[in-house]
Amino acid sequence: MIVTPALADANNGNWQTARRWARMLAGAYRVTLVDRWTGSGAGLMIALHARRSAGSIAAWRAACPDGPLLVVLTGTDLYRDIDADPDARRSLDSADALVALNALGPARLAPPHRAKARVVLQSCTARRPLPKSPRRLRALMVGHLRAEKDPDTYLEAARRLADRPDILLDHVGGALDPAIGARAAALAAALPTYRWLGARPHAEVRRRIQAAHVLVHASRMEGGAHVVIEAVRSGTPVIGSRIDGNAGLLGEDYGGWFPVGDAGALAAMLVRARDDPAWLASLRAQCDARAPDFAPDAEAASLRAIVAGLLAGASTGR
Repeated sequence: MIVTPALADANNGNWQTARRWARMLAGAYRVTLVDRWTGSGAGLMIALHARRSAGSIAAWRAACPDGPLLVVLTGTDLYRDIDADPDARRSLDSADALVALNALGPARLAPPHRAKARVVLQSCTARRPLPKSPRRLRALMVGHLRAEKDPDTYLEAARRLADRPDILLDHVGGALDPAIGARAAALAAALPTYRWLGARPHAEVRRRIQAAHVLVHASRMEGGAHVVIEAVRSGTPVIGSRIDGNAGLLGEDYGGWFPVGDAGALAAMLVRARDDPAWLASLRAQCDARAPDFAPDAEAASLRAIVAGLLAGASTGR
């Protein structure tokens, strides 16, 4: 049983992870995807989101004291909720195993919970980069407009680059925060080099990532952003905020980090990406070196090993 607080209509990271994991496990197990557990039978629960799935986690543990339980920690879990939300902390206590989606995630946990933590790096298929204009740099930010994704830093960087018609900034994502959406719409109307494209189908988003010179990922908190992985697996280098959820994917020494919320630093990096082809190529080389870490076979092997271990432990009473 995979419990995810978001199903297909949300088209967000939780749903993409749940759907992908269901496919990866389907060859060996009978898998059901639900947004909350209602007591139906299953041999193991995987719950995405310690806080938002807390009701299902508590109900499972009460009904199945010895039933294996794997809790997957999102960015808001790791970097906000476990500090202040009692339900999120109870979910950590209830879990037999915890999954972090970036290599630095377990360090965020207290020692008793860290001992239960495993890292599973998400994956996607590889794609070839699409042809790119040598005359203009096209940057792309992907993520629904909400505070955690920090779209305002991207908007401010676009304003600072208003005098650079050779740097185009595209923005994909629905306005989960209407106020941010209003600011994005106003900027798109006023600034020819900035386009807010709204929510787009996943297949189209992947093509846009392939066609971009750089993916910008400005988030304030992330568990392990799938869009970063899609960029790396498409040959598109990343310029991102220096947070654990990003550095835990591409490395703390990656050359494309800027300080969280620093629109000036982001704008300067986009200028450098346009004006310094060698630097942009160095980011591409660093991303290419990481690409095998995000292959589907690697993610599937990690996930299946954790699930098999939990089921084996349950069968022996451990």
